[in-house]
Amino acid sequence: MQLKIMPKKKRLSAGRAPLMLFLCQMISALEVPLDPKLLEDLVQPPTITQQSPKDYIIDPRENIVIQCEAKGKPPPSFSWTRNGTHFDIDKDPLVTMKPGSGTLTINIMSEGKAETYEGVYQCTARNERGAAISNNIVIRPSRSPLWTKEKLEPIILRNGQSLVLPCRPPIGLPPPIIFWMDNSFQRLPQSERVSQGLNGDLYFSNVLPEDTREDYICYARFNHTQTIQQKQPISVKVISVDELNDTIAANLSDTEFYGAKSHRQRPPTFLTPDGNTSRKEELRGNVLSLECIAEGLPTPIIYWIKEDGTLPINRTFYRNFKKTLQIIQVTEADSGNYQCIAKNALGAIHHTISVTVKAAPYWIIAPQNLVLSPEEDGTLICRANGNPKPRISWLSNGVPIEIAPDDPSRKIDGDTIIFSKVQERSSAVYQCNASNEYGYLLANAFVNVLAEPPRILTSANTLYQVIANRAALLDCAFFGSPLPTIEWFKGAKGSALREDIYVLHENGTLEIPVAQKDSTGTYTCVARNKLGMAKNDVHLEIKDPTRIIKQPEYAVVQRGSTVSFECKVKHDHTLIPTVTWLKDHGELPNDGRFTVDKDHLVVADVNDDDGGTYTCVANTTLDNVSASAVLSVVAPTPTPAPIYDVPNPPFDLELTDQLDRSVQLSWTPGDDNNSPITKFIIEYEDAMHEPGLWHHQTEVPGTQTTAQLKLSPYVNYSFRVMAENNLGRSLPSEASEQYLTKAAEPDKNPTAVEGLGSEPDNLVITWKPLNGFESNGPGLQYKVSWRQKDGDDEWTSVVVANVSKYIVSGTPTFVPYLIKVQALNDAGFAPEPAAVMGHSGEDLPMVAPGNVRVNVVNSTLAEVHWDPVPLKSIRGHLQGYRIYYWKAQSSLTRNRRHIEKKILTFQGSKTHGMLPGLEPFSHYTLNVRVVNGKGEGPASPDKVFNTPEGVPSAPSSLKIVNPTLDSLTLEWEPPSHPNGILTEYTLKYQPINSTHELGPLVDLKIPANKTRWTLKNLNFSTRYKFYFYARTAAGSGIQITEEAITTVDEAGILPPDVGAGKAMASRQVDIATQGWFIGLMCAVALLILILLIVCFIRRNKGGKYPVKEKEDAHADPEIQPMKEDDGTFGEYSDAEDHKPLKKGSRTPSDRTVKKEDSDDSLVDYGEGVNGQFNEDGSFIGQYSGKKEKEPAEGNESSEAPSPVNAMNSFV
Repeated sequence: MQLKIMPKKKRLSAGRAPLMLFLCQMISALEVPLDPKLLEDLVQPPTITQQSPKDYIIDPRENIVIQCEAKGKPPPSFSWTRNGTHFDIDKDPLVTMKPGSGTLTINIMSEGKAETYEGVYQCTARNERGAAISNNIVIRPSRSPLWTKEKLEPIILRNGQSLVLPCRPPIGLPPPIIFWMDNSFQRLPQSERVSQGLNGDLYFSNVLPEDTREDYICYARFNHTQTIQQKQPISVKVISVDELNDTIAANLSDTEFYGAKSHRQRPPTFLTPDGNTSRKEELRGNVLSLECIAEGLPTPIIYWIKEDGTLPINRTFYRNFKKTLQIIQVTEADSGNYQCIAKNALGAIHHTISVTVKAAPYWIIAPQNLVLSPEEDGTLICRANGNPKPRISWLSNGVPIEIAPDDPSRKIDGDTIIFSKVQERSSAVYQCNASNEYGYLLANAFVNVLAEPPRILTSANTLYQVIANRAALLDCAFFGSPLPTIEWFKGAKGSALREDIYVLHENGTLEIPVAQKDSTGTYTCVARNKLGMAKNDVHLEIKDPTRIIKQPEYAVVQRGSTVSFECKVKHDHTLIPTVTWLKDHGELPNDGRFTVDKDHLVVADVNDDDGGTYTCVANTTLDNVSASAVLSVVAPTPTPAPIYDVPNPPFDLELTDQLDRSVQLSWTPGDDNNSPITKFIIEYEDAMHEPGLWHHQTEVPGTQTTAQLKLSPYVNYSFRVMAENNLGRSLPSEASEQYLTKAAEPDKNPTAVEGLGSEPDNLVITWKPLNGFESNGPGLQYKVSWRQKDGDDEWTSVVVANVSKYIVSGTPTFVPYLIKVQALNDAGFAPEPAAVMGHSGEDLPMVAPGNVRVNVVNSTLAEVHWDPVPLKSIRGHLQGYRIYYWKAQSSLTRNRRHIEKKILTFQGSKTHGMLPGLEPFSHYTLNVRVVNGKGEGPASPDKVFNTPEGVPSAPSSLKIVNPTLDSLTLEWEPPSHPNGILTEYTLKYQPINSTHELGPLVDLKIPANKTRWTLKNLNFSTRYKFYFYARTAAGSGIQITEEAITTVDEAGILPPDVGAGKAMASRQVDIATQGWFIGLMCAVALLILILLIVCFIRRNKGGKYPVKEKEDAHADPEIQPMKEDDGTFGEYSDAEDHKPLKKGSRTPSDRTVKKEDSDDSLVDYGEGVNGQFNEDGSFIGQYSGKKEKEPAEGNESSEAPSPVNAMNSFV
């Protein structure tokens, strides 16, 4: 039978049956009262009381503290697992466990790295009654990586266009907070037109001229490490119609000017998300954030609806100018289709987001602790819900219940464990795990089978005093297993209570609803179960109530006069009342004008501030009464304003009651300068050890002028006192007389005791010495003791002078020692110190790792495995394993050459590791060595392995020679790094017509032994783009590109359509001698001269010349023609983002394209607005630079050639 005391009342009947309280109720279990004495005696399985969070992100700059606290009787012991295996903290000098606790502290501030201790930790608390386990605590250090280096081109666009400025912050842990600011660290203004998305990008529905600026900067704030990283500044220039027409006039004909309208109005389209529909999944209880950002002119407005439903009123919020819909505490009912609508004057568009709400497990009924009596029944219920439905699994004492020791009283039924006729051996801690793909819940619940005779926890002979006519409650707190029955008796003869005036509570308390004088007496509580009986006597006294027989009366007085209030109290003669006066329900002012005698409050020299309500409160230990009266002050007269200042220093310091370890200090306060003194601060000086240096001793309230001071032995004390009020602290008083305390033995021992060997045959014992104040007397020395931990040797001791180190020689190599350092002086020894463990010196490991195996993962990565060495052969603290590897010879040439060996070290007891950065198609050799604190052990036998082929690098060069009317010849050099055996070359090419469009792509395969190839039947006077790369068995290498033009015909006929693939035969002549060409060149030269003159005049008048500004703004300018579709300026690029043809990087005369040098230079980064940056990447200044993208294979396009390039093509 399971029993529990419930806080409900039972009224005894008026019958003649004895008054008995049978507290027997069929419920879940016994409840153990939280009585300290009872808890000290009862055995109890462990209970986890505190633990670190499941996902524990740590600061790598601070020590790691993993919490695990538990209670139980006897106190539990603690152990840890890491990544599923036992974590031996004794073998890691950086890890310590808090005494009496399972909390770990990993000291990474002195040495070590946080990454070394990443992993999944679990704590186990165990005693003789069972084992409780913590959650799996995943330790991960926070990360705040730097922004990837990149070169950002200035963005030029027309007024009214849409724009998205990407942020793309580095991936950190936890994710950073994104915001946009300018160079002055001012947040960029946002509106319905300009706003930041959830991904951190900055969206412009349409741009205006005022959006032009060179310092759009995205910042990422990593709160965990308190660092901020910044992206390189982005330059945006919005060109108006006038500026656009000026640029067209400088570059094109006068037939393509734009009209006065600056931009076209257009209906909305979505910048994000893409398409008409999208999906979103969120977990129950989280915040659901849905986002729609649209572009258009005028600026669109966003609306949100939920299809087939309404948005929850109290949980729905709109953010970011209604572009973001947020629903907090999301539930499964919030699943469905949400529609965002973007609308402006020209139309509307909508996007549907299908939301699915999943749920990590959550409790419906969590298992609760069971306290049962032998032969009783009980159940543990573990019921959880989630989406998908969680799986329930049980563990017993941390072991899966399927493999736990069998218990015949236990039966598993899904989410319930049923116990029948339990015995004491059935006590255990059960763990319920409810898990699905989104998380898990873990709960510990113990079953504690107790057989305990009754105990009454209320103190014997407790005296209860109650005011007459009030309720009296007589306690009888009890415990027993099985649950006892309770009876109450009154009087020495033990007569049972038979009246119906009593109320019996199920917790054993006897209530007398209206206590009278005749209720006074002795009451006995008796508790019984089948194991015994207990009883307890309590006493009840009934007192007369306190009354105010003369109350204060309302008074009206003039300022400057005196008023008196009377308050006369009558009370029980055995109670001592205290009378307190209040003003406006607060304390009386701290003012000498207010005086209180036995029955009166007198206020002298009344002023306006004294007006208010005065209350007399009479208190006894059992009751209190009060009465009030109002004071009105009339006829005010002006009074001078008081002067407020810090107090004057105290004076007349005196030492009395001088004892060995204490003294009484008294003083006289100085003037408080109209601000009451709130406290006194006492300081002391040790004239013997630290003369002239004052230390804080204690503080006392401002109403106190004496203090009992605790002293230390063998110190020459002087004291001084300072007063403090709300305005500040006074100057120190004069120093008191000196008082020298007697010497005594030390109170404490040295701290930071350690034992570490500096050589294989010694033990160096170090400690932090006591200071002079802690020595407690002259002749401070230290008794150093040591013995082997695992041996039966007696302690060896030596007394040394006041030093901090002692070296023990002739010790065995790396043996654990117990060490004690005890302080002593001329007066005696300090208390016996606790022993700490140290180790004698380490020596080099004796054995090499065996069974070294290499698994080649790919052409640049290999995985190495080895068997661990025996722990005894390490002869020291295992630091890890070290792999030496080197490239012995090329698998292609087999020519041996010396290469410097590379080293990789793997911390701890790992038995495998990865070798990155290998060269493909190469021959490698490696060996493995174990490492301890002394150094490396012998190397394992060399292990050789080969890396497979990889893809080749780009061909070293590509030349286009001998251009004719219908043919081009290509010459090249093989890749500098073939990374295998070349199988063939691939050449792809396509024509570019006069409108800069790409024609069909031709694909040719060329044997690997060729370095020259001629293309025939090409179109005359046509530009071609070539893509060329090599192949090995592993795949295609990096491509190289080039462009070239076939020669023109004699008559200067425009080339035929590129897509036709036909060339018109014509005799090739030198067009430079043709009259039409000479005339054309003269006209072009004259036009350029006129344009230069016009530009020079405009610049001198302060006008803007956009093309000139663009050229000046870039170290490597590009001529960017106008797009024909919308009249805006920008680099030509199709959807594949092909490499543009740059003015500054034209093909040289020999048609050779060399592999590009790295453009990752400080010169490039130094361009831009500021050109300043820090090494750590924080608040990096703006920079500008260019990074060309290599074109991809397939249908690629090229940037349209500039007017200058187009002109050169005719030469």
